[in-house]
Order: sequence, then C-alpha cells, then structure tokens
Amino acid sequence: MDVLRQVEEWPAETVAVGVLRGGEVVGSHGQRDSAFRWASVTKLVTTLALLVAAEEGVVDLDQPAGPPGSTVRHLLSHASGLPFDAGPPIAKPGQRRIYSNAGFEALAAHVEEAAEMPFGEYLGAAVLQPLGLGAELRGSPAAGLYGSLDDLLRFGAELQRASLIASETLAEATSVQFPGLVGVLPDVGRMDPNDWGLGFELRDAKAPHWTGTRNSARTFGHFGGSGSFLWVDPDAGIVLACLCDLDFGPWALEAWPRLSDDVLAQNPGVP
Repeated sequence: MDVLRQVEEWPAETVAVGVLRGGEVVGSHGQRDSAFRWASVTKLVTTLALLVAAEEGVVDLDQPAGPPGSTVRHLLSHASGLPFDAGPPIAKPGQRRIYSNAGFEALAAHVEEAAEMPFGEYLGAAVLQPLGLGAELRGSPAAGLYGSLDDLLRFGAELQRASLIASETLAEATSVQFPGLVGVLPDVGRMDPNDWGLGFELRDAKAPHWTGTRNSARTFGHFGGSGSFLWVDPDAGIVLACLCDLDFGPWALEAWPRLSDDVLAQNPGVP
C-alpha cells in the first residue's frame, strides 16, 4: 500500500502503521514487532476489559463508581466530573465532557475491588491473553500500555469482529453516551458537542479532527500523546493503526488526516 510510505516524511524517527480490512492486514509500513508506548490508546484496551467485566457480571455499567453521583458509565465516557489528573470533581456527573485520566484510574480500582485481583492481572486475563497480545501494562490503565503494531492491529481486528464481547455491547460502547455534552478534545480544541462512547472517542461531525475528512461520522477510536492512534471506520470497513516515537503535536493534526484520507481513498466502499 504505497500511501503508507508518506510516513517516511513525518518528523518522527520511527513510525509503524498498518491497515486492516475485514479484520485482515492489507498493508503496513515500518517494524511491526517493536514495542512503542501507546499512551492514551491504552484507554481502549482498558475499556474492553471493563466491557468484559460488565458482561461477566463483575461490574454493572450503571452502578456507582467514582465521585458522588457518578457511575461506571460516567467514568468510561468522561462525564463523571473528575479532572484530567487526580483531584476533586470540577463538575457534577453528566454535566460536562471532561477528559480524565483520573476517571480511568477510578475504573481500574473499581474492577480491582469487584474482581478481588490487581487490574493488570484482570486486563491480561480478559483481553491481552485471549487476543494473543504481547502488550504489557507498565503503570496507568489510562496510558501505560506498551506494545507492537502487530498487537495494535490484533486489537483493531477485535473491534471489527468482536469475539470477547457481544456485538450489541460493542455497538452500545461506540454510540453517544450522555448526548450534547460540551468539552475539549485534548490538544485539538473545544467541541460542541464533544461526543464520546464508552471509552471510544466518536468522530461524528467534529472539526477539526485527527482523523480524515473521508472518515464517516461513525468512526471511533482514540489517539495518544505518544503519537499513537487507532481508528475504526465501520462504514468503510477499514482500521488504521499508528505507533511512533514522536509526541503528538501540530505535526500530527496535519499528517494524520492526510494519511487517513489517502488510505480511505485507496480502499473505497463498504466490504
């Protein structure tokens, strides 16, 4: 897939990108087996573990968790009122979309208590091991996962053809939770609305955005401060995954949408 060669022009020293169509790799560029820091893309893997826990009855999406009045659902969708990092709530639950690493720390603690095991062990048993991922959690469940492009592509394939959770659960997780909330998409800008699913950021009509102009409104995924991203476009049947060694910045808001549009242009239509 020649369009992937454009990453050689990026200011990053090392980039690994890959494309899935129908759960199968149709193109890649760069080292697929080298470990990178996933940063906030970690939240998607943590989210899947939470959804497994919900289906297993370990937790309930609408049970209290986090600050007073908040639930697991609020925490997953960045609507609990918790700030970016540790600290007291800065809004009432369901009032604003406040992107929060602290919220995912609270989620992990909630699962630890309910499952009576460290969250890292639960994450391994619920997601990493069943999917055959070599990725390793080295700290925060919000941003501490390290893994290869192959790991990220295997995870992306799971989001195209769910095997660990029911398709109905994934559909709920990728639909808007607490519609209409205003908030800031980190390092991009204020969005009204700033739609989010259960852990998954939703493309919808956001502009500007880190995905492409060709991405459908149904596109979901996440990007990380380490220069990582993963998006799934269910209308096109395409997944694009990227890991690199240059932190997110203005360069990414130029390079990522161009790459996304070129990948979608080369893979038109619904499979």
